[in-house]
Amino acid sequence: MAGFNKVILLGRMTADPELKQTTTGTSIANFSIAVDRRYAKNEQGQTVDFINIVAWRERADFVCRYFKKGSPILICGQLQVRTWNDQQGQKRYATEVVADEVSFVPSSLQNGGAPAAEDGGNHYAPEAYGVPAFNNAPNTAFEEIPGDEGLPF
Repeated sequence: MAGFNKVILLGRMTADPELKQTTTGTSIANFSIAVDRRYAKNEQGQTVDFINIVAWRERADFVCRYFKKGSPILICGQLQVRTWNDQQGQKRYATEVVADEVSFVPSSLQNGGAPAAEDGGNHYAPEAYGVPAFNNAPNTAFEEIPGDEGLPF
């Protein structure tokens, strides 16, 4: 049977990411994000989960360049559980998400779909990162096909 392992997280960086290099020069960034749960437990207010993330190579460089503590971030990746024996011989476990995709968060998603308030610069501004903004102008290069009787469906 084939398996399926996909994790999609929307949260905020809990600290500035730190870029490290393996002995072979591969970039790696370990960081965590805070993700709000959809429900409050026992009227104590919002419950938050802190999720450990690891990003490799270009994704690690990207995270360290464009994200800082408090930045909203979207992560798509795979759940990974590692085991090892510590110096006392005890078996240890680590559960983390290996990031396959890292994205900026559009302001419409930052507050659960509600428009984001001014938050000191933590909103999606692609032009601030040299990323071209989406152009909603009509594309005149498309040719209109009259009628649909020739379509096979």
